[in-house]
Amino acid sequence: MKRVVLFTMNRCPHCETAKKYLDQQGIKYRLCNTSTAAGRKEFSRTGFRSVPVLKIGEQYLNGFSIKEFNHLYS
Repeated sequence: MKRVVLFTMNRCPHCETAKKYLDQQGIKYRLCNTSTAAGRKEFSRTGFRSVPVLKIGEQYLNGFSIKEFNHLYS
């Protein structure tokens, strides 16, 4: 089972879609809100500039795609 971190921000519809999918699939994840100072600091280390970003194990998925997520998570 790979560890999943979901980087989000407030009022982001794509982030909500990603959260909803993970919840529906029963996948445990840690939420990192980039609207907070600690979240921004952690997110800055990813090198990405927009959310959602998912960290799946040691790999990153920029944006949310069920197909891409499942490929990286399996």
